[in-house]
Amino acid sequence: MNFLTIGHRGVMGVEPENTLRSFVAAQEAGLDVIELDLHLSKDGTLVVMHDTDLDRTTDGTGPVADRTVAELRALDAGRGEHVPVFEEVLDTVHAPLQAEIKDVQAARALAEVMNRRDLAGRIEVSSFHDDAIAEVARLVPGVRTALVASRYGTDVVERAVGAGASTVCLNIRRLTLEIVEQAREADLRIIGWVVNTQDQLRLVRALGLDGATTDHPEIKRTGRFTA
Repeated sequence: MNFLTIGHRGVMGVEPENTLRSFVAAQEAGLDVIELDLHLSKDGTLVVMHDTDLDRTTDGTGPVADRTVAELRALDAGRGEHVPVFEEVLDTVHAPLQAEIKDVQAARALAEVMNRRDLAGRIEVSSFHDDAIAEVARLVPGVRTALVASRYGTDVVERAVGAGASTVCLNIRRLTLEIVEQAREADLRIIGWVVNTQDQLRLVRALGLDGATTDHPEIKRTGRFTA
């Protein structure tokens, strides 16, 4: 399998994260997959946003869930970009996507969009929440899912298998050879995050991972040559 490079919230190292500008830049840089994050607006629309609150990445304040989609789209998400609606991203870029469910309530809304637009082949659904990916797997035939983990031990492999995931996306700061070996025994694909330096890239390549999530598009150019 080719080593995958996954654009973290687009290319958040150089563009405002989770914006159309960032996703287009990731696609133009040739990254294999674009990762994004999903929340539900107050009126039930899937919007692309990482945090529960608006304060860090927009000129708004307070919870995402307290704003309608119209109110969210009126905010500045960096360099004049608005907060995208998920389906707007689908129509703007054509690269494969890894859609991370930040709010468990968004699982059903994502499943509805995926079934309506026949997206099981284009989108891998990821989440820190085991029940969210299990719910999407129940609702979307043939969907690929990934369990994301930051603080974890070898239990992450059992959790992923239990939730029906085919991939684990793991914080490289806690990654060990033992966990990699157990994931391989369970036939799981392994993606490391966040890989932003050559030393980090050498680590994930040495461990034999299947890919890396990165903030910087140049990892794509160097990744294929680094052992």
